[in-house]
Amino acid sequence: MPRAWGPGARSAVRRHQLAQMIVIGLIASAIGIAVALSIDWFPIAGSTQAKKVDTLFDVLLIASVPIFVFVEVVVLFSVWKFRMRPGDELKDGPPIHGNTLLEVVWTAIPAMLLVGLCSYAYVTLRNIEHKPKHEMVVNVTGQQFAWSFTYPAANAGAKPITSTQLYLPKGKSVKFNVRSKDVIHDFWVPEFRIKIDAVPGITTHYRITPSRFGSYPVVCAELCGLGHSTMRQTAHVMAPADFQAWMQRKQAQASKAT
Repeated sequence: MPRAWGPGARSAVRRHQLAQMIVIGLIASAIGIAVALSIDWFPIAGSTQAKKVDTLFDVLLIASVPIFVFVEVVVLFSVWKFRMRPGDELKDGPPIHGNTLLEVVWTAIPAMLLVGLCSYAYVTLRNIEHKPKHEMVVNVTGQQFAWSFTYPAANAGAKPITSTQLYLPKGKSVKFNVRSKDVIHDFWVPEFRIKIDAVPGITTHYRITPSRFGSYPVVCAELCGLGHSTMRQTAHVMAPADFQAWMQRKQAQASKAT
């Protein structure tokens, strides 16, 4: 005759099962975090803001992996533990409701996690958007299917310089004023990490400080038509002296043209 299980025995079994889920979740979370952090998700960091974005991504990843693992462990355990066995009657399980403690826990913990992560992300983005005392301005215009870059006149006698390629001095803070002539585009240099929409009738802004010499792709990250994939130019980050020499050459060409 099968032995009847008392409340104490059932409680011990539940605690044992809960402990198993916690241990499995911790091990799987540790493995998941280690694997996720070992993957190089981004291209090289080409701006001072890029490192802050990368750190933010890592923090969100570390917070997200245990949540995902915990949910999956509970789901898989429930599917295995409460699966239908031969001879079981096909019917709904007993309804469970009115567990105030459980409801408070599953509401309070996600709320605290959400507030904490959002606060950290907000502070990081505010630091990225901080306006320095001195910055150069580049007006970015998107249209199907190309970008153009205009450098405002440095003094009253000079003329604005427009280029189909983006040239920037290393170590100099740059403010981009981004516009669109037709449809919505999205101005993005992956190595700078920051991207922003170019919206018709609206001027959007963002700031970066190039920190690495090199040439990087400028792409449109918003599907904008049949030629979307060809909407690519190049951003060149150079020494300040080389940038000034380029500006002088372009200024001389602009003066001759008029």
